[in-house]
This record gives sequence, C-alpha cells and structure tokens, in this order.
Amino acid sequence: MPEHTHLYENAVARYFEAWNAEGPDRLAKAVAEAWAPEGSYTDPLADVRGQEGIVAVISAARARFPGFAFRLAGRVDGHHDTARFSWELVSEADGSAPVAGFDVITLDTEGRIRTVLGFLDRVPAEG
Repeated sequence: MPEHTHLYENAVARYFEAWNAEGPDRLAKAVAEAWAPEGSYTDPLADVRGQEGIVAVISAARARFPGFAFRLAGRVDGHHDTARFSWELVSEADGSAPVAGFDVITLDTEGRIRTVLGFLDRVPAEG
C-alpha cells in the first residue's frame, strides 16, 4: 500500500542506522530507536529477543567485518505491518560486498520493529 511506504522506509533506515552504529552507546541507542523493547532478530546464525540480544548480534557482526557497512540493495517493499528488503555488507575500502541477504520485518503500531527474519544469500567461504 503506497500510503505506508514512508513508514517502511523509515523503519528500514533506522534498522541500517543500528547495524552501522559506531560504539556501544550509539549502538544501544540506535537499537532502542529501531526495535520495540520485546523485538526479535532471527537469521541462520542468530535467534535473539530483546534489545540487549540484538545489540550483541550486531556487535559480533561488526567485530567480524571491521571496515564494512550494511547498505540497502534495491527498494523497500511492504504491506500491512510487514516490509521486505535486500541488503549488502560493503567494504568501505574497495566496495566489495562479500555478504548479502534479504530481510522481512514486522512493525508495531509506532513503526518500530517487532520481528526480523533474515536470510543470507551470499556469505564468504570460511578461511
């Protein structure tokens, strides 16, 4: 529904702000702004509920990929309280994107994320 496009895009923008936040204080604040208090995040490597768990997942991903940023790939699509989008993890040094995925989010009545179901489409070989 076009009238909700702005709502979905805002939620996804806050989502990427959290994934790209520098430092523990900024990360905690960004997660609190993006997710509902009881929000969850589930992908093939993680299944957490609550903002502290989400902060831990994001911190671990950022530690594994220093110098990388999460970026929207394509456009956000949504209906009702649900949106979907693709993303890439991009090297700030050379623009390569070794990790890419697809997420489906549901929002609460305030536009904060209730759930994230993430799928990994491209992952680096373990070395």
